[in-house]
Amino acid sequence: MISLLAALLLATALPAQTTSAPQPRRYAGAAACGNCHPAQFSQQSASGHARSLVPAQQHPLAARFFPETPLVRKPNFRFEFTPGKVRVSGKDAAALEAPIQWAFGAGDQAVTFVGRLDEDRYLEHHFSYYAAVRTLDATPGHRDLPAQSPAEALGLIYRTFDPEARIMTCFQCHSTGRLSLGPELEIQPAELGVRCEACHGPGSLHVEAASQGRLAETRRLIDNPRRLPAAALNQLCGQCHRKPAPSGAATDWNDPWNARHQPLYLSQSACFRRSAGKLSCLTCHHPHRPLQRNDAAYYNARCGACHQAVKHPPLKLPAGNCIRCHMPEVRPHEHLRFANHWIGVYRGKDTLRPR
Repeated sequence: MISLLAALLLATALPAQTTSAPQPRRYAGAAACGNCHPAQFSQQSASGHARSLVPAQQHPLAARFFPETPLVRKPNFRFEFTPGKVRVSGKDAAALEAPIQWAFGAGDQAVTFVGRLDEDRYLEHHFSYYAAVRTLDATPGHRDLPAQSPAEALGLIYRTFDPEARIMTCFQCHSTGRLSLGPELEIQPAELGVRCEACHGPGSLHVEAASQGRLAETRRLIDNPRRLPAAALNQLCGQCHRKPAPSGAATDWNDPWNARHQPLYLSQSACFRRSAGKLSCLTCHHPHRPLQRNDAAYYNARCGACHQAVKHPPLKLPAGNCIRCHMPEVRPHEHLRFANHWIGVYRGKDTLRPR
């Protein structure tokens, strides 16, 4: 019965990949793409997307994930880390161990750890790694959760075959291709990280046509997000970064955690709505290269492409930094910060909604 439920979940509950070419199309893997597109492959391999899911002990920051000194979670739980696992003990309870198998996140901001407990349970660990402090602290959403036993102190449990497929959705958005189940019903990503075919769709027919010199068909047999209208591209990126809210759906714009959902907020911007499709995610973010950070000149040039004749009022902040004023920093967690993609004019300390 579990196997049937697993098959149904994997077939219907996961975010759909974009398709435009005749079926069947199979995933070829990023290495196959790199044979013909070495520059894009090299750039994308260095991006945060490519490092969004890694076995914890193989992550580039793994040396920082297993502190030598114990950590404490209130009221009285002691966490002792060794590579690949954590041991939690309480004052009046037997100690428990749990595996640290997967690292979710490139580490530019944070990395959250997941481990499989049994055929129907995955654990999201209580402690995550934060780049801002270069150490571990409570995972977002965990700090205020009650913990009365070592089992509760370890973190949050997600069921593999939950009808909402929450843990499968986490794996799907951090990997490429269709998930499968191993012999012990463990979740098996097809390709780690968000690689070429997460955006371009399964590429087997494209690769085959290119290898046979059928150039007229080659472009037709792969999805190119750059050809999409801005609204459709926002939906594509929103499959993992949160889609714009459907008509009539309510969004709590006063919740700073929602500001990390870039497509949702971008869809509210006058710049987006009035650009006649000229402004999209790709206007500011190169699809293959690592994210540009702390580069005012780069983003000023993006803004200036449309706002060439705008007369700006006197600046109170360092001149020329469009982003700092019009896409202010939001801190939904003490160690995390995101640019608010609801582009607008903000007043005072209100960084959540423009005036």
